Amino acid sequence: MPAIVVSSDGKGDFGGKVTFHVIICAIVAATGGLMFGYDIGISGGVTSMDDFLEKFFPEVFEKKHHAVENNYCKFDNQFLQLFTSSLYLAALVASFVASKICSKYGRKITMQLASVLFLIGVLLNALAPNLALLIVGRILLGIGVGFANQAAPLFLSEIAPVKYRGALNILFQLNVTIGILAANIINYFVADIHPHGWRIALGTAGIPALILCLGSFLITETPTSLIERQRLTEGMNTLKKIRGIDNVDSEYQELVRASEMARQVKHPFRNLIKRKSRPQLVIAIAMQVFQQFTGINAIMFYAPVLFQTVGFKNDASLMSSAIVGGINVASTVVSVVLVDKLGRKPLLLEACIQMFITQTAIGYILMEHLKTTGDLPKSNAVWVVVLVCLYVMSFAWSWGPLGWLIPSETFPLETRTAGYSFAVSSNMLFTFLIAQAFLSMLCTMRAVVFFFFAAWVFVMCLFVVFLLPETKNIPIDEMMDRVWKKHWFWKRFMDDDDDKRASKVEMAMGH
Repeated sequence: MPAIVVSSDGKGDFGGKVTFHVIICAIVAATGGLMFGYDIGISGGVTSMDDFLEKFFPEVFEKKHHAVENNYCKFDNQFLQLFTSSLYLAALVASFVASKICSKYGRKITMQLASVLFLIGVLLNALAPNLALLIVGRILLGIGVGFANQAAPLFLSEIAPVKYRGALNILFQLNVTIGILAANIINYFVADIHPHGWRIALGTAGIPALILCLGSFLITETPTSLIERQRLTEGMNTLKKIRGIDNVDSEYQELVRASEMARQVKHPFRNLIKRKSRPQLVIAIAMQVFQQFTGINAIMFYAPVLFQTVGFKNDASLMSSAIVGGINVASTVVSVVLVDKLGRKPLLLEACIQMFITQTAIGYILMEHLKTTGDLPKSNAVWVVVLVCLYVMSFAWSWGPLGWLIPSETFPLETRTAGYSFAVSSNMLFTFLIAQAFLSMLCTMRAVVFFFFAAWVFVMCLFVVFLLPETKNIPIDEMMDRVWKKHWFWKRFMDDDDDKRASKVEMAMGH
């Protein structure tokens, strides 16, 4: 089991600096997020391209260009949705396998495997002659994403100096948003390259995977992983290298202690079902479920399709998506700056209010002005784009990065990797469900689908107010005493003898 370490004095800082090597490691590892984000952005653009639809989904192509078309149903096709969603189903299963590989062989090798699998999937997608091979390629991409999403955030957390851990962890999500933006821009420029523009769009997904693959040979394994696997001398030397100082004895001893504690747990997945693990598990899974039920991936996957639905032509819809992607990147930077100053809960609550208002307003405009045939009046269409931008803005500085950050800092040492794999798999499961269902929901529920997501945002707001504890500036090894045992609801799940194992380890190390 991996162990995340903070200083025993409660200040959370062992010293050290952000060295050049740490910067290189962070850039390389964060390209795992770039892979994930590029795929999210590229899917919606490709599925709106006529050449792609005509080759693989002729029924959708005919429906899209039919003389009398239903605005809400023109893209409703289960196989078209399967093209997008199959990746996330594969990633769900892969995340559990990746958890084992991370523990047994290290974070670095897991990221290398992720990049290789992703590259093979890209090759199959770009050259696919038929739908079956296209879906196989998507499944391989999904396995790559599952591996990268499990290993890269752990790698970033463990390689960073303690006081910069939050910011470097969000770097992964920042790269997700950059990937989405890059995909939107590429979609815009290749849309008019006939008949193979879609092949270029899918093929360029290999660039971030290639960066991760080649870059992984330049980076080191994390000290935590090395020490866990009893490569103690190598772990000590690596710690000195990444911290830029020779005196790392305090942090090294904490790593050894944490790893010994984690090694006491033989069945971490079994430990997750114990009563005292329920609060962290519920929080981790709920954050991922709620992240998807904001409707964000429905917007990001299908933004070009959505903008075509409200009346934009293909080029205009792709450009609008690129603008949304740019706002997504800029707003994620806001989270990097503010998350350790304002805290987690204020950002989440502000976003709930903003998302609720924008989703409700989008639903109202579409319900009042977009009929089953004909275009939305231009002024209303512009307002839809503005509201989508405001919606994405609030998500990007809150539920986007914090959905990954909070689960990574709430689990205790002995269940951290197992718990985090549940968070990743929950994210992929509900991403799959939304991706598979959204176009059908849009067809069946029409504008009401946006009220559906707004209702979930209201539930999320209540969850944050009453059940989510604030974890700002609280060292992870003090989370149990300072957060869970004092929370009005979760304290009933905490046992008084939680620290017996830690005492045994300390006694053993004392001898």
